[in-house]
Amino acid sequence: MRESIIMKIHYGTALGAVALVAVHVLMRLSQKFDVSLSYQNVMANYHLLPYALMLEVILVLLSVHGFNGLRVILLELKQGATYEKAINYGSIAAMAVLIAYGSRTILMAGMGIS
Repeated sequence: MRESIIMKIHYGTALGAVALVAVHVLMRLSQKFDVSLSYQNVMANYHLLPYALMLEVILVLLSVHGFNGLRVILLELKQGATYEKAINYGSIAAMAVLIAYGSRTILMAGMGIS
């Protein structure tokens, strides 16, 4: 994939993440701080499908944005075809692992499995 397209994805994920994290924070601020972070309240949020889906989208956006940023930084440190391939595939693999683990957590909390 061309680097210009990857950077457009990077900018898009940043904008999407800022918007959704703002919604997430505003939802937390709609209650008192200690009530918002109580265990029962947090677990109840995972049972709300729209909220759980929003958390999933935030997870994906932040993972893609973060690992792409890390990839860009690492590619600026050193150059070479083999190194570049390793960084690209390593970033994708790490991103996939993080998304899978986070999705598992959201799904388990939503189903009530502890």
